[in-house]
Amino acid sequence: MTIPLDPDEDTARDWLLQELSKGEYQQAKPNPIDQFFNDLWEWFASLFNFTPNGAFGINPAWIFIILGIIAVVVLVVIFGRPRAVARRRAEHGAVFLDNDTRTVAQLRAAADAAAAMSDWSLALTERYRAIARGLADRTVIRLRPGTTAQGVAAAAAAPFPGEVAELRRASGSFDQVRYAGLAASEDDYRQVRELDARLEHTRPHLLPEPEVLTR
Repeated sequence: MTIPLDPDEDTARDWLLQELSKGEYQQAKPNPIDQFFNDLWEWFASLFNFTPNGAFGINPAWIFIILGIIAVVVLVVIFGRPRAVARRRAEHGAVFLDNDTRTVAQLRAAADAAAAMSDWSLALTERYRAIARGLADRTVIRLRPGTTAQGVAAAAAAPFPGEVAELRRASGSFDQVRYAGLAASEDDYRQVRELDARLEHTRPHLLPEPEVLTR
């Protein structure tokens, strides 16, 4: 039988399959792991337009994606970090946390409950918060996010000139307990409690409102 020198399409495909089925071709075939990494490289190369001759180019669509990612990172660094630092600075030394909305009565009750258990540190901090809340409710001082114990004492000094020394002492005790981790004594708590009682029953020396001149 004479083998045709110009086979048709079906015959040529059969010859090719027979040739590739030989052992030397099957041994040269990549294993599944090699095939996976080959497919992965082809996908990665398609993103950056690696050409067969070694030329390199970036897909224009990916240029905008990369620039967008860089812009987001820059915005986070520029605007996010200063705000985070400012927030940490505001929280450090603050009398109240953002979610503390307790009333004066609730704060005093919490202080009394802590004192009943001889937890003088908690009792002192809660009583000082009661002082701050009470003065704010009477519009003697204005509480803002991040207001510190020293800020409360400084704001209350002018309306209560006779309590300047005690206000400073109480604010110092609050900071030592709340942020320096020192334990308060019963005497420390008693000083803050008595200050709270005096301030509640003392009329503040408020600055007079400016006179309105009329013609």
